[in-house]
Amino acid sequence: MARVRELSNDLTSLDNGSDDEAWVLREGLETLVRLIGPMTPHIAEELWHLLGHQTLLVNSPWPEADPAWLGDDTVTFALQVNGKLRGTVELAKDTDKQAAENAALADPAMIRAIDGKTIRRVIVVPNRIVNLVIEG
Repeated sequence: MARVRELSNDLTSLDNGSDDEAWVLREGLETLVRLIGPMTPHIAEELWHLLGHQTLLVNSPWPEADPAWLGDDTVTFALQVNGKLRGTVELAKDTDKQAAENAALADPAMIRAIDGKTIRRVIVVPNRIVNLVIEG
């Protein structure tokens, strides 16, 4: 519901004067009404008719998601030494453990934190954390 509210807030900033913004506003309002339909069906049906539709909202198709916009291609890994955050690094989503470990070992903050100490263990939580356990 919070994202629906964000959409409604963004739509209020549009100016209905230009053709491009009027089209975006219209698409945004129709999408917004479709999204609130399952939660507030009576209000959504009334808004749907106020937008000029002659059919029922319940009979209209659900908005289609474009897979290209569904997620980020990169994620931020937290870099830790003995559980203490030393930095972050942006890596491709679903980076394999060895590549994440190599990126962590190449980070200047991690190099300073290790400072010649022996690495006992490397813990990689995919798409989240690289933690180096060191002696001393």
